Amino acid sequence: MLPLDTAAPGGVRSLALIGAAARDARVLGGGSAVVFPDHVVSPLDGLRAALPPGVRLDYAVGADPTKELAPAAQGFELRAVVRAADGRVLGESRLPGGQVQWIGDFPEGVRFEELHTVETVGTFTPRESGAHFFGTRGLGGLRLVVDGKVVFDGEELPPDVDDPFEAFMGSPVPRGQVELTAGEPVEVSLTCAVARPEDALLDAVSFSLLHRVPERDGEELIREAVAAASAAEVAVVVVATTERVESEGFDRRHLRLPGRQDELVRRVAATGTPTVVVVNAGSPVEMEWREEVAAVLLSWFPGQEAGGALADVLLGAEEPGGRLPTTWPQRLEDAPVSEVTPSEGRLAYDEGVFIGYRAWERRDGIAPAYWFGHGLGYTDWAYEAMDFVPAEDGESLGTVTVRVRNTGARAGREVVQLYLTVPERDAQDDAGERPVRRLAGFASLTADPGETAEAVIPLPRRAAEIWDETAGTWRLIPGDYTAEAGRSVADRRVSAPVPVRTAS
Repeated sequence: MLPLDTAAPGGVRSLALIGAAARDARVLGGGSAVVFPDHVVSPLDGLRAALPPGVRLDYAVGADPTKELAPAAQGFELRAVVRAADGRVLGESRLPGGQVQWIGDFPEGVRFEELHTVETVGTFTPRESGAHFFGTRGLGGLRLVVDGKVVFDGEELPPDVDDPFEAFMGSPVPRGQVELTAGEPVEVSLTCAVARPEDALLDAVSFSLLHRVPERDGEELIREAVAAASAAEVAVVVVATTERVESEGFDRRHLRLPGRQDELVRRVAATGTPTVVVVNAGSPVEMEWREEVAAVLLSWFPGQEAGGALADVLLGAEEPGGRLPTTWPQRLEDAPVSEVTPSEGRLAYDEGVFIGYRAWERRDGIAPAYWFGHGLGYTDWAYEAMDFVPAEDGESLGTVTVRVRNTGARAGREVVQLYLTVPERDAQDDAGERPVRRLAGFASLTADPGETAEAVIPLPRRAAEIWDETAGTWRLIPGDYTAEAGRSVADRRVSAPVPVRTAS
């Protein structure tokens, strides 16, 4: 299905781009992962700029993953004005969005000792007509004014919550609705009289102007997406987590996509239009529809150039060369390790070393959705040979060389994983229970069509060692091991014997 051919005669001439995150991409994580990019290219912007003339692009929201307010973004032009207690302007700073978060680093000319209020002020040009939701996040005195109307004027106290970030920055609070007309700019202002807790460890200012577009009927949104997909040759659906589902300071309660996004994917795919799903998330999500769609692209949190990068991959300017750093379950209840709640202040790691692929490999009858290391590209690879050369110094076990050939029609990138399989255990072996195999190394390589390339991977001594609790050191376990190389622990292509002996 990918890459999409939009340039050749007879190629794709119409695309439907669907999803709230296609228009307002989630480009970074929450909490300490927050930075403030100068600009953000959404998937909608990126595809519009990259598609050649004559290719139609239709957009539909499809399903809104959240009813939460978010920091003001699209349509807002804002700056921060810092004032002293007597009203003097101490400094100003342009804001890329509605969030002010200064920790020891303030606009030029501003000293925290003098700072009294910070005003986020500017204009908002709405994309939709209707009742727009506005709110605040922050502590201290807050005054919110939209289009000349005072939406809130009061004091916000620290919330009683377990999340340390929320305790520090406050909770998102809806303040009111304002009827606005699409395309007509209005003045907005949020003034914060900065709170100064006595136990504060940092000189910090953190508050946000929040916004949400007018609410629409969920079924109507999905019907619009289905109609757009039905009228297109290809549908691209962007699904995402939200900061209220996946962030710092709290555990996720489940691995499902928020809102009606799963239903959206299924109903778009049911139209018969080839469907590509882009997953905009920072960690595993359940995708029970994955076999119903033509392709799945995992974009993670892709940064400010998200839309341009996605367009490059969809249209084939670049290959999706990434590989999964974790194993993804089909469902959360399938995961071999899921008990992460301490009991009486203590969390027992009863699983030992059997986490991730090691735990999945010894399970019977339950396979993950995708193994650690999984990832397809725009070419194919043949694993042709594997050689092992023992080390002479004893500092390592030796070196493995894996020869692969690009058997596809375009250049590509491959990641070769190397596993060391333990020998059949002797009855006298006191090594204890070990995984059947463990990752011993990996290497990435690139090759043109028809070209061969070699991955040279050192095989560390540690791969054949275990921790001796009594001696307090690592202990080599001799035996006839096997090195296996492939794309994942479930897709091993070539092997070579690796005899491991103790020094005489």
